[in-house]
Amino acid sequence: MSTTSLVEIESLGVQYHAAGPRVGRGRTGPWAVREVSLSIGPGETLGLVGESGSGKSTIGQCILGNVRPSEGTIRVAGFDVGSFHGRVPLEYRWVAQVVWQDPYRSLTPSMNIGNQIGEPLARRRKRTRSEVASEVARLLEVVGLEAAMANERPSRFSGGQRQRIAVARALAAEPQLIVLDEPVSALDVISQAQLIEMLERVQRELGVSYLLISHDLAVVRHMAHRTAVLCRGRLVESGTSNAVAAMPAHPYTRELQDSVLDLANSRRGSTSLGRPVPVDRQSGHEHTLCPYLARCSEAVDACERDLPRLVPHAETTHLTACHHPLRSPSS
Repeated sequence: MSTTSLVEIESLGVQYHAAGPRVGRGRTGPWAVREVSLSIGPGETLGLVGESGSGKSTIGQCILGNVRPSEGTIRVAGFDVGSFHGRVPLEYRWVAQVVWQDPYRSLTPSMNIGNQIGEPLARRRKRTRSEVASEVARLLEVVGLEAAMANERPSRFSGGQRQRIAVARALAAEPQLIVLDEPVSALDVISQAQLIEMLERVQRELGVSYLLISHDLAVVRHMAHRTAVLCRGRLVESGTSNAVAAMPAHPYTRELQDSVLDLANSRRGSTSLGRPVPVDRQSGHEHTLCPYLARCSEAVDACERDLPRLVPHAETTHLTACHHPLRSPSS
């Protein structure tokens, strides 16, 4: 990975512990993320795409320091995030911030938005009340809201406006990275377009980097410079967003794309089992085979034996992890 990357993730793995009174000491549960390597440059947007349960948000939580990796390393702006042991240093909060899918749940209903945006401003550096108020007004204008709105509470705003408030509060920490976890999925189409345009403008003006977590390839293509596709905790395709969207190489990526294009929503969430689940997946060794195998209609004999690795696609400029001959390494 480039030494100029803001975020460098190497061989990240997260394994959850099995719960229950009969679980013995040292027993562990399934892997949520396995052998994921990613990088994000300054001022860059990386789109992390996958269906629910693919591990997208787990990776975001690892980057924020809220989930400790089971294996691998995460470095953000010089911080070894994996060494935090559940206690995130205040200094790191100024580096990485987050905007959640539902901003209303992350905003305090009883507090006006000016105080909520102003709180990190006051903690970040010493400012007078008037300086904080002035900066709050500026940030509201940056995200496309009026300064006079600072005295209102979250309940007075629409979903799109609340998401803008959440972005303003994240920017108040002067971060280098913002994790955007499904930031537009709860909004109507018009509000989505407006929020995406605002986020892109903020990035151009401030140079902040984004990790954009989404299930929607269309949103990611519009906003992200590069796209990484995650299936059951493993990367199966990565490259520039235009290349991945224009010529998706992995069958899982094509399924995600089809689910966006299917306006009737009849295929979204379909399992489409193309082959029986292999024995070693049933026995808990699913990490040894392609994570998409049980649903793939294009699998070949090698898929039953070996885990495919990310390699250059034979006909495109990006990487894919697939044994299919049409997606084998170029010679």
